[in-house]
Amino acid sequence: MAGCEVSWFSALCDDDYEFLGVPDTRLQSSWEHCRDLVLQAESLGYDNILMPSGYALGIDTTAFGAAIAGWTRRIRLLMAVRMGENWPPQLARQIATIDQIAGGRLAINIISSDLPGETLDSAPRYARTIEAMAILRQLLDGEPLDHDGEFWKIRLKPPRIRTVSGRCPQFYFGGLSEAARDAAAKGADVYLMWPDTLPAVRATIADVRARAAREGRTLRFGYRVHVVVRETEEEARAAADRLLSRLDADAGAEIRANSLDSSSAGVRRQAELREASGGEYIEDNLWTGIGRARSGCGAAIVGDPDQVLAKLEAYRAEGIEAFILSGYPHAAEADLFARHVLPRLAHGPLP
Repeated sequence: MAGCEVSWFSALCDDDYEFLGVPDTRLQSSWEHCRDLVLQAESLGYDNILMPSGYALGIDTTAFGAAIAGWTRRIRLLMAVRMGENWPPQLARQIATIDQIAGGRLAINIISSDLPGETLDSAPRYARTIEAMAILRQLLDGEPLDHDGEFWKIRLKPPRIRTVSGRCPQFYFGGLSEAARDAAAKGADVYLMWPDTLPAVRATIADVRARAAREGRTLRFGYRVHVVVRETEEEARAAADRLLSRLDADAGAEIRANSLDSSSAGVRRQAELREASGGEYIEDNLWTGIGRARSGCGAAIVGDPDQVLAKLEAYRAEGIEAFILSGYPHAAEADLFARHVLPRLAHGPLP
């Protein structure tokens, strides 16, 4: 198989713990903590770093991306942007500027978000995201814009500032609902999935690939998952159990309920997997317990180095070309994965 992209995670949204559900001031989002995670990931050989975005928690992603671009030299920067919070032409200028600072290493994680304080139904929210992606792509490709849509009516020349390549960076995009899949087919470059069983991953890839083909497009596929790797499977399972050893069930439920995406199709699917497995292993080495204390990506690959590698290779065989990994605490788990698994993967940034 061809190589894959292996990314790590910089916890901009207060998502770093030694014990899940137990806040730790040392690990809260700050410029220093999130910067150090990025620099560590670069030094360990990861290809890309996801810089997530949330309204209520953590620090601002776009400001952080601009700052960290000048501190890094090799690693790509996957900057999450929330479509409900941005005017696309201004966002295009920000993206082009940060790409210039980073020397052409920027990629974009498109989030189909609401405007904070407002709620838009799923179908129109994703329709707005499709418009935003089209506007961004046209401007960042250096083309004049004459857009007459439902959400924006804009006629503009492209901004003078351009990306290093002169082209729009790659758009990474995730979502499990029908509307989300259609949005990916129409505007994304890399479709991201959260953890699921191998048959479900296979079916989702086939479905989204067919939708893209109907639009005359092709997509690549990525997988966002946590990892817990130790020298033996017994040690890995013990480390996973330790993560939840101080979790109060009510506190975990509150964390999940307070998430902005707590009612999304993807979150519901993570809950289904957790309930079907009793919070344990839904299939070999895929542990759903981590979702008891967080919304969103709710499962982890748990095992010894051979087992974790085999699981990743199984996903690659289904068509996954990009992995976005994380673990708790992020710095410690990034080091463990880099020592035990990363050198055994043929990997590099997605071209």
